[in-house]
Amino acid sequence: MVNREFQKIDLTNIEIPEGISKTILENIKVKSFVRKFLVPHHHKGLLLIDGKLTQILESGIYSFWNNDVSVEVKLIDPNYEVKSQFGTHENGAALLKNETLKSLLKIVEVKDGEIILLYENGTLKDVLNVGQYAFWMDITERTFQKVDLTKVEITEDIPNTILENSRLRHYVRKFIVPNQYKGLLIIGGKLVNTLEAGTYSFWNNEISIDVNTVDMRMQQMEIAGQELLTKDKAMLRINFYVSFQVQSIEKALMENKEYDKQLYILMQLALREFVGALTLDELLLKKDSVGKEILENLGGKAGDLGIRAFDAGIRDVILTGEMKEIMNQVLIAEKKAQANSIMRREETASTRSLLNTAKLMEENEVLWKLKEMEYMEKIAEKIGDITVSGNSNIVSQLKEIFTK
Repeated sequence: MVNREFQKIDLTNIEIPEGISKTILENIKVKSFVRKFLVPHHHKGLLLIDGKLTQILESGIYSFWNNDVSVEVKLIDPNYEVKSQFGTHENGAALLKNETLKSLLKIVEVKDGEIILLYENGTLKDVLNVGQYAFWMDITERTFQKVDLTKVEITEDIPNTILENSRLRHYVRKFIVPNQYKGLLIIGGKLVNTLEAGTYSFWNNEISIDVNTVDMRMQQMEIAGQELLTKDKAMLRINFYVSFQVQSIEKALMENKEYDKQLYILMQLALREFVGALTLDELLLKKDSVGKEILENLGGKAGDLGIRAFDAGIRDVILTGEMKEIMNQVLIAEKKAQANSIMRREETASTRSLLNTAKLMEENEVLWKLKEMEYMEKIAEKIGDITVSGNSNIVSQLKEIFTK
């Protein structure tokens, strides 16, 4: 006789009684009545029965009776999970309200106007935008840093290396004030601060930020090709320069628009006024002192622009075509007159010298003879041949030639 045992199974209940061994569940006759789920190592499983979270499963193999009840095991890897995997489930919000699950999770809420920096083991892992996030606790060391994006200045303790991180970069506005420059920080159209050289970062939001910079070094401005009329109506082209330095960045940028152009016009008008009060000859004589006098006449106008002019001067004075020809003719006439004056002076001096010599020779016969012998010597130097007759004394003939 065969010893038989009978075990009734209620298939309307999905849970399998503990008395049924795994080998029986693997039996080919029973296998079709069983649903199996595998929760891998380092994973957790959420057991959803008819969409309702009923249990949190550790790694292992789980079996349930196969019936009309909806059974789902949702797998989650808590080691690599960053953002919530529960939100993708149609009942994600309900899942996060489960007290058992909630006790195992760190729930993070990010509101409008905020972001949260997520650090894992001291390294920036992610930037969390608006939404709800859930993270497993006691798996990875995580820290969360909340950032208020509604303000402009970065008051949070965030290193520059983090601000330059690709995940955070588009949340940050960066401005650079170069070396030897200064900048004005203007937030929402209002002057807030004066910035020295350096790099400045601000949160990127709807509030406008401008940083206007100015070179604080000595600068030189060229005022070239200025066609001006002198007092005597001479047309000139003048190249002028001025050296200046910004003294007050607030005045230069906030109280004036394009201070450099205003300085250009001031110097242009001052040069025009100065040249128009002088004749051409006076201007050429005072050319080296023009810059100094113009700076003195400029007075406090440069200071109103927030700058200080240190030096100025005429670089070139160029005559126009017709004026150049006239000046050349004047110069030629002056040089000719000087040459004629010199020639007349020399002629007068020569005549006076001859007159003095004649008076001395008239008064002194010996001097006369010496002068006569001097001229005879000069004449003899010019004579190549002397012909004398052999009929008389040669010495007498020579004496007769030079004493006639």
